[in-house]
Amino acid sequence: MGYSIEQVVRQFINSPIIFIYQIIQWVVDKLLSPTPPPPVADLTRPKIAVIGAGLTGVSAASHCVGHGFDCTIFEAGNRKALGGIWSKVNNTSGLQIHSVMYRFHPSVKWSKGYPDRQQIVSQITHLWERYGLQDKTKFDTKVTKVYKDSKGRWIINDPSNGRFDGVIAAIGTCGDPKIPHIPGQEKFKGEIIHSSQLDGKNAKDKNVLVIGGGASAVEALEFVATENAKKTHVLARSEKWIIPRNPFIDILLSLNVFGQETLLSWIPEQLLRLLFYRDLADISPPSNSGKGIFTETPMVNDEVLDLVRSGKASWLRGDIVGFEENGIKFNHRAQGVPKGGPGQEILIEGDMCILATGYTRPSLSFLPDDCFAEPYNPPNWYLQVFPPEHMDICANNCTYVNAIGTVGNYHIGIYTRFLLVFLVDPLARPREWWMKRWIDMTRFLKSRAPGGAFDFFTYGELLYWFIFVIVVNPFRWKWALFVLFGISTGLPFKVVKEEDKVRNGLGMKQR
Repeated sequence: MGYSIEQVVRQFINSPIIFIYQIIQWVVDKLLSPTPPPPVADLTRPKIAVIGAGLTGVSAASHCVGHGFDCTIFEAGNRKALGGIWSKVNNTSGLQIHSVMYRFHPSVKWSKGYPDRQQIVSQITHLWERYGLQDKTKFDTKVTKVYKDSKGRWIINDPSNGRFDGVIAAIGTCGDPKIPHIPGQEKFKGEIIHSSQLDGKNAKDKNVLVIGGGASAVEALEFVATENAKKTHVLARSEKWIIPRNPFIDILLSLNVFGQETLLSWIPEQLLRLLFYRDLADISPPSNSGKGIFTETPMVNDEVLDLVRSGKASWLRGDIVGFEENGIKFNHRAQGVPKGGPGQEILIEGDMCILATGYTRPSLSFLPDDCFAEPYNPPNWYLQVFPPEHMDICANNCTYVNAIGTVGNYHIGIYTRFLLVFLVDPLARPREWWMKRWIDMTRFLKSRAPGGAFDFFTYGELLYWFIFVIVVNPFRWKWALFVLFGISTGLPFKVVKEEDKVRNGLGMKQR
């Protein structure tokens, strides 16, 4: 999109920070974006099956074709499903984290710090079109089975869909809305809706009940604040860490390379209680609860605590007993009392109830059965995404449980390029035995993590994983710039060809 000199100058004067941010994005695009293939390009390198046309699937596919690998995207939904979860959420939804931490492809160009749903879907669609993925996407094609033929090539559902050298499962972690049945909900006189169904709803001057205390609750609170609801009660089962909507703080927390609680974790936790929660420290996880900030995904929001302070909202900890005609019977527990523990049973009156209960997790059951053999079942995989039995499968953004960082960032491309390297370079390819040893090592290093080694990670830990896996194998060194930044592909490909000549001359069999 072109801009006149007058528009550029005006933008620099009115929004200098956004202007500099957009200049940086332009430079990143020019330096790191793979070149889109021409319309009739002959992509002769190994062919990849990408399952899912959401943010991760489209990004991964664009990296594949941009580096000369053919691919086909299989999407269970129709054309309207392009964009994954972002194609389903409310129009009022947007990023909770700063967009600098949501750069799912180098070519993405955000126009503001916290883009809304429309801009996110627009960027995904632009990426899909820029890399010519329209003709490579099969909509209305639900994947139910992935298996190998007699020659070791992957088949998606049946042979009519072609054969592939590698598979990227990009089905995400958010499927259909999770809508529980709560006792007595039939007699509630108000409206009960899921947090993903708020478009067109009216909450003005209503008492709103929000069931759930995760990211969906933030979405519900943003809706009721916009609608000017009379009062909102968030009914949460437990305390959850809330961190500021500040990219510097969020990045600092994500740089904990250990990916778990440490002897110094009390410092950021106490600072959050003193400087962010302040008078509302009672709704933060207590220091002796075992729920440190590096144990589960925190909420990222500034407005929640302000709404509580202003009296426009309340945050109540406890258990849902059931619906009544005019509200919800709720077992209100004190701080530190576990779920289901003793409390005071009270009636919270409301005219409208929003189920902020999240989404069901899509199943990876279409993958071969041996991918789920204990103790190396997801998320306990190599780099969390490669099943040890199949280094040619990458479950990109499908297996994580909790994290500090973001799922929509540069690692999508890094994971994809690791797969491409494993497919073309036999000497860089990990053996099953070594993949399992890496998993065992990570488990040992994080043996004190309450949820297990792979149930929580930080972006700093993720970068450590990537660098370690490259450094530990000298045959991967030549690929370092390609894997980490998507550049310098010519030399490693030439080296691999020479290595193959030597291997063939020695009569070594490719594996």
